[in-house]
Amino acid sequence: AFQENEIKLLTAEIERLKNFGCLGVSPSLEGLRDENAKLKYRLNFLQKSLQEERSKTAKSMININSCLQEIFGAAIQAAYPDLENPPLVVTPSQQPKFGDYQCNSAMGITQILLKTKEQKVSPREIAEKISKNIPANECIEKIEIAGPGFINVHLRKDFVSKQLSSLLMNGVQPPAVGKRKKVVVDFSSPNIAKEMHVGHLRSTIIGESMCRLFEFAGYDVLRLNHLGDWGTQFGMLIAHLQDKFPDYLTVSPPIGDLQAFYKESKRRFDTEEEFKKRAYQCVVLLQSKNPDFIKAWELICDVSRKEFQKIYNCLDITLIERGESFYHEMMKDIVKEFEDKGFVQVDDGRKIVFVPGFPVPLTIMKSDGGYTYDTSDLAALKHRLCEEKADILIYVVDSGQSVHLQTVFAAGQMIGWYDPKVTRVAHAAFGVVLGEDKKKFKTRSGDTVRLIDLLEEGLKRAMDKLRDKERDKVLTAEELKAAQTSVAFGCIKYADLSHNRLNDYVFSFDKMLDDRGNTAAYLLYAFTRIRAIARLASIDEQMLRKAAREEVLILDHEKEWKLGKCILRFPEILQKILDDLLLHTLCDYLYELATTFTEFYDNCYCVEKDRQSGQIVKVNMWRLLLCEATATVMAKGFDILGIKPVQRM
Repeated sequence: AFQENEIKLLTAEIERLKNFGCLGVSPSLEGLRDENAKLKYRLNFLQKSLQEERSKTAKSMININSCLQEIFGAAIQAAYPDLENPPLVVTPSQQPKFGDYQCNSAMGITQILLKTKEQKVSPREIAEKISKNIPANECIEKIEIAGPGFINVHLRKDFVSKQLSSLLMNGVQPPAVGKRKKVVVDFSSPNIAKEMHVGHLRSTIIGESMCRLFEFAGYDVLRLNHLGDWGTQFGMLIAHLQDKFPDYLTVSPPIGDLQAFYKESKRRFDTEEEFKKRAYQCVVLLQSKNPDFIKAWELICDVSRKEFQKIYNCLDITLIERGESFYHEMMKDIVKEFEDKGFVQVDDGRKIVFVPGFPVPLTIMKSDGGYTYDTSDLAALKHRLCEEKADILIYVVDSGQSVHLQTVFAAGQMIGWYDPKVTRVAHAAFGVVLGEDKKKFKTRSGDTVRLIDLLEEGLKRAMDKLRDKERDKVLTAEELKAAQTSVAFGCIKYADLSHNRLNDYVFSFDKMLDDRGNTAAYLLYAFTRIRAIARLASIDEQMLRKAAREEVLILDHEKEWKLGKCILRFPEILQKILDDLLLHTLCDYLYELATTFTEFYDNCYCVEKDRQSGQIVKVNMWRLLLCEATATVMAKGFDILGIKPVQRM
């Protein structure tokens, strides 16, 4: 609407300039000619972008819940024009006898009328008034009022059929989300010189999936890996490197096990006073950008990077590295800004900042003049807001950091870097990974579980499972390998994502590899079976495309109807996750879709065969199209979760 309005204004302005004689008649009108050219360019640009937007919106999957909210919002406004922000509650019905969706706003409006206007009106009377004001629309077949004032909505079958046909012809298109916004996601964030362990698993998997969702929805996403690549620990690492590999500047040191290297340097730091002094000197020289010490620091970082990349390759993770060192030069300006605005107090030589509502202050400079995590986190926040111009900023960091991050966010707000009404800054917190004994997940010796060991164990167990099912006898070596990695990494990701991220979850290979229940193993098997239905009926992709254009999807059987509606709930599921960042909702939906499909397949013949000969006698193409629509939505759901299905399992 904004673009259409601007096009009208620009067209009128061009006409005005034409009347001025601004068509290149006189050199004295050069400025006007330029203005005319600019306006025409802007007009062409707007017309083109509006055309693209309309085309995209036409192909977008319709969010039925949002459509119904608009319809009921208009009806409530017409019925009760004096009510400000009346409650608007539309949800899918839990039972078919109550229709397809329910509007439960009447009860809330009853309470508002009683409190604000002292009017006692029954919810049923309100529901009737809302129903009488429903505007003309293409999706509602009929409405019924039930019980005390529930409005049951029955959808039109031709509307659902049309939406399914659109999905089959255009593919799974993202729901329309308006203006393209910039999203910055901070996730994974391991520490240099330390191996990635099971604690990094959740941030890495959840962050990747969030990025995929925002990218699919059309946002401009920046995926940041806030590496722990700066700080006092590098003093002891560099000092140890000098002792162990004195020729490191000319010969690349063969540091094989960086974890062991870190432990050796830490032991020396804790027990050798002379080494400790030298380590502190190394920190000073590193921070003053001495070239030899920068080289040592880069060598140590490179060894870590290679190890991290092995894990990122396994899990198909994409990140841009932007560690603490990136923000180092900005920290003195951060301290100065807080000082200039009068927020800094000095406490025993430290420079601290108290943020209203938070009892523990941020330490932005230590008594020795060094900076802290608080300083680097403030510098990162400012850079992301003011330089990257993020509209949405998400930190995928464990729940233990909640108070710290909320304090940093509040400090950014206090100093004026952002307005929470305009910019969304969120901490997507998550719980810890537990072992089957319900304690923190550790090895038998009590050490933290290395992530690379966990992934290798997953591969081994997935292959064992496939061999138990005798898949090695029917799949080629290449297919077996693809199924192994799909199951292993898919199950590890899904086990994490299918739990509410706010809760701790128990890591169990046995549960995640079970092909019954809400697991990746079950869903991957279900997906390959659905994809095989058309293939076994000798129906190829081209035939399905042709059928999608020509066939009307009949939804007369109750299981066809149930499946069709379930498929079309995909956009509202995605919208919910964009709002609350809880990815387990998508896992629950995919499981519901797979089980709804099984009900449909058990009750509705897609391919009918002769009982004696086994020959195909009839192909119910509209049902095969429902199979295809199910598989298409499942494939997009897997893609958002970072799971790679295979054609044969």
